[in-house]
Amino acid sequence: MVTVGFVVEGPSDRILVESELFQAWLREDCGLDLAPPVVDAGGKGQMCNRKIGAFIQTLRTRANPDKVVVLADLDPDSCAPCISKRKEIIGHQGIDLVVIARKAMESWFLADTQAMRHWTGDHGFREPRPETLPGMPWDRLKEIGRHKGRGPGANKIIGSGDF
Repeated sequence: MVTVGFVVEGPSDRILVESELFQAWLREDCGLDLAPPVVDAGGKGQMCNRKIGAFIQTLRTRANPDKVVVLADLDPDSCAPCISKRKEIIGHQGIDLVVIARKAMESWFLADTQAMRHWTGDHGFREPRPETLPGMPWDRLKEIGRHKGRGPGANKIIGSGDF
């Protein structure tokens, strides 16, 4: 089976890629195996063509994957106005695939109806198009948490049993 290594923008993204459900999806639907560890680029500003080479080299040295995937946020207000420009900022050196979340990775959390229903306790929860919401998805997650009497906290990382 082909192994795939990931370079991600931050710790929330790493948690997603390292999750059992994501890895099961990779295996069962894509025929791929995760080559750990997932390399965390450390947040905004780190995913650019001046710096990406070091992250790719770390991934190749530590995980030796057959393929390299970079996951990044578009962050249209602070980074790039479009996906093409964001990919240009990241570059392509040593990368097999660059995947850009339309706004931010947290849109993927909102799109996971099963996880959101578990987290909120609302079995009817549905966020049909999180990528089209005004503002950033992290703000929407905090808003939902406030209404439900719980929240994701001050930073984006929460305990694995919380979501």
